Amino acid sequence: MQGFRSPRYLQRFVSVFSAVRNVFVPPRSRRSARATYLHRLNAMVDWKVAANVAS
Repeated sequence: MQGFRSPRYLQRFVSVFSAVRNVFVPPRSRRSARATYLHRLNAMVDWKVAANVAS
């Protein structure tokens, strides 16, 4: 909990962080480098749509 003022702020950070992390980190399994690359490309597209960022 070091660096957080209270457990409430820590919980807020962790809930947002875990949701964002799940978008970008592929599941742990035996994947090729190409599959991982494609997963991250799709994650960035999803992120830009969610953030309303035009590319």
